[in-house]
This record gives sequence, structure tokens and C-alpha cells, in this order.
Amino acid sequence: MAFLQAHLLTLILFSPVAGGVLLLLIPRERLQTIRWAALLVSLIPFGLALWLWFAYQPGVAGYQFVEQAIWYEAIGSSYHLGVDGISVPMVMLTTLLTPLAILISWSIEDNVRPYMALFLLLETGMLGVFMSLDLLIFFVFWEIGLIPMYFLINQWGSGNRDYASFKFLIYTMAGSLGLLLAIQMIGVASGTFDLIVITEKWSTLNQSLTLFGLPITLAIGTVKKIAFWAFVVAFAIKVPVWPFHTWLPDAHTEAPTAGSMILAGVLLKLGAYGFLRLVLPLYPVEAKYFAGALGLLAVLAIILGAFASWGQDDFKRLVAYSSVNHMGFVVLGIAAAAFAQGTMQADDAIIAINGAVLQMFNHGLSAAGMFLLVGVIYDRAHTRDLNELGGLFPLAPIYGGILIFTAMASLGLPGLNGFVSEFLVVRGSWPIFTLYTALSMLGLLITGAYILKGIAKVLHGPLNEKWLGHKMEINRREIIAIAPLMFLMLLIGVWPAWILNVINQTVKFLFG
Repeated sequence: MAFLQAHLLTLILFSPVAGGVLLLLIPRERLQTIRWAALLVSLIPFGLALWLWFAYQPGVAGYQFVEQAIWYEAIGSSYHLGVDGISVPMVMLTTLLTPLAILISWSIEDNVRPYMALFLLLETGMLGVFMSLDLLIFFVFWEIGLIPMYFLINQWGSGNRDYASFKFLIYTMAGSLGLLLAIQMIGVASGTFDLIVITEKWSTLNQSLTLFGLPITLAIGTVKKIAFWAFVVAFAIKVPVWPFHTWLPDAHTEAPTAGSMILAGVLLKLGAYGFLRLVLPLYPVEAKYFAGALGLLAVLAIILGAFASWGQDDFKRLVAYSSVNHMGFVVLGIAAAAFAQGTMQADDAIIAINGAVLQMFNHGLSAAGMFLLVGVIYDRAHTRDLNELGGLFPLAPIYGGILIFTAMASLGLPGLNGFVSEFLVVRGSWPIFTLYTALSMLGLLITGAYILKGIAKVLHGPLNEKWLGHKMEINRREIIAIAPLMFLMLLIGVWPAWILNVINQTVKFLFG
């Protein structure tokens, strides 16, 4: 028990990889065995994450469950893990969505064993980003999460998968190159890659930096500006912030259903997490100076993402653009907090960050649920064209009810989870960026339009006669997969205190 407590994060982090290796020992023709083994393995980190959630103490400042061991002593890098109230909800979200994504993948028939192994490897990559307290380790896990998703899209995606996977890879790698350069510069300037040490000494550094052994010397202020912009671009691409978003609709549309669930549910959160964990603490001056520009991009993402979603006839592409819209609220909250941090409006900044973190969690639930439901209808109809659907409610009343519930959560209906987080972002941002917040309400209006368009085109109107005699209803396995998401959407909507208390305590410690 003591060993488990001392190495809880390591067990959560690497149990999926260990399970993925075990899957490779199962004969490839035993498909059901592989599926059930992958599901059971993915439940292990979820169970450990539940333990982490209940053992975590929100009122204690700093990181908890910290583990540290020498990894690369010559350059000051160590295997350093820890969690706080911002990362714990993300760990929970990741370990919850992975088994649900695996459960929804029963229809995969080709190369099932590598498919499941890639999902487990992807889970480790995402968890490592949320747990890492060493910048070099952070980057390693950042890159680990890229490769499995590339292959999941490229090998199990739909028609235009080669283009979508290549675009996803190029965009993300473009951001990663700058991220690696910035991390190297920070490591050389501070003599360590340890995030806690860097945060403590970063503001007091004043020595110049010799650039890669060349006769070029950079002032520490220049180093900070370069690192700041490298971080911002890398994380903006990952969120994605407009105009860096163009890879997202293609990747979502071509990815298999489970891949879209994880891509929207967790991978987009890595960028927002990078802003909260690295950009705001390390670059408060630069973040404050450019907060207005970041806020403008967030508002454009909210408005243009909503309009783009409204204009889609592909159901999956409609949901994909909605992620640009919803993640815009996360970035708006972060930008408002960056501008107001350390001022008389610090209380508003805390509210905005609370809303941003909760919106990350809530969007993970609703987006994963929506992509799951798009996958269900595509599995029956073999089309995502909204103009070919319509009037399906009598044929699939249970599916229709679940779709309306999940869509309303995505819409931000009061009583469901989306309303709480978006209200917090708007409430926190309003005194800081009043004009931006007011303009973002246009995005909320169009959100209602595209959500209602999707529901109407699928469920209502005249029934397309070609679906008569087709079994369109959602099955028991798919209901089991979406039920936990629906439960959390309702729970957070009516009683958000259980998760906001964890988030708020850390936000106050870090930014209060």
C-alpha cells in the first residue's frame, strides 16, 4: 500500500503502456480477447486515477504525489512528476475517456491489436504532459502523444485520411520545433529543466546566453521573449486558436470515432494546459502585454468557429468546428486572467481561470459524447451528410433523446455542465475585456443555431424513406459508453462544487 501511494502517478502513467505490450502477446486472430483485454487494461489507470482524486487534498498548496528521480543528470533533467488542482481533473478526464473510446471501437475489424495498443500508448503520452514537472520530460510526452494519433488517423480513418493525418503531423511538429528550442534555451539559461526551480528563479535571471556555442550573445530578456513566443505558437496550434485551427476539422472528420473522441476530449486540452502551466507563470509580463491580442484571437475563434460549424452539411465536420468555438472560451478566460493577474481585478482573473479549466473538462465530456453519437449514426447509415438524414426520431427514440441531451450540454443549457463553465468565463472576463466578452455572445447565439440545425437535420422533419427497415437505434454497448459522460454532464450542471473546489484552491494558490 505504501509503495502504491508513493508511486501512484508512475503506475497511472505507465500501466497503459504495459498493457499495450501485453496485447501484442495475444494472437491477432482472437479479436474479442484483444478488445476485452484492452478495455480491462484501460480501466486500471482509471481506477488508480479515482484513488488519486479522492486522496488529493485541495487545501494543500503546491504539487502532491510528487515523484522525482535522476534521468539525465548532465543537463539537469529529472523524471519529476506531480499533480495539482489543474492537472488532476485532466488526469481524470484522460483515464475516463480512454476506456470509453476503446469500448466504442468494437466495430474495428482490421488490425485490432495495433489499434488498441496505439490507444494505450496515446493515453500514456497525454497523461505524461499533465503530470510532468520537468520541461524536457514534458516535451517527450508531448511528442509521444503525436505519433499514435497520426497512425490512428492514417490507418483507420476514412477517405481523405492521408491528407488529414499529414496535415495534423505537420502543424503539430511545426509548433513542437519552437517548443523544443524554447525549452533548450530555458534549460541553458537556468541550469535546470525542473519546472518548480525554474518558476522560482526565472524572474531573477539576469545573465546573458551564448547561443549554441556561436559567437552570439543574447540578453536574458531576449531569451524570454523568444521562449514566450515559441510556447504561445506551439500551444495555440494545439488548442487550436484561430487562425491555427485549419488542421482540426480535417483530422476530426477523417479520424475513426474513438480517435475523434480522444482528439477533441483530451488532445486539444494539452495546448490550454500549456498556457496555464507554463506561459502564465513564467511570462507574466509578456502575457499581460499581449493578452489583448490573444483575447482577440479567442473571440474570433468563438465567432468564426460557430459560423463555420453552422455552415457544415457533414455532421462530423459540424461537431469538429464546434470545438474551435468552445475552446475559444478557454482561451478567452486565459487571456483575461493574463491581463488582470496581479492587479485590482485579480478576483475576476481567478473566476476566469476557474471557468477556463472547468470548460476544458466540460468540453472533453460533451465533445467526446457528440463524436460518439456521430459515429453511431454513421455506423448505421454509412453517411454523415445531414441532407441525407432526417426524421430519424421515430426509428431511434433512445438515440434521439441522448443526442438532444448531449447537444444541449454542448450548447450550454442551464442545468447542464456547459453552462457553468461558460458562465464563469464570461463573468470573469466581462470586467477585464468587456468588448471582447460582449462580442463573444454572438458566438453563443450562433452556437444555438448550429446545434439546433444538427438536431433538426438528423431527428426531425420528413423521414428519408431509404432508412425505413434499417436498424438505426443505439445499442447497449454504446449506451454504456456514453452513460458516464451524460451522468457527469448533469452532475456538474446541478452541483459543480465537487470539481470547482479542487480547481479553485490551486488557482488561488497560483494566481491569487
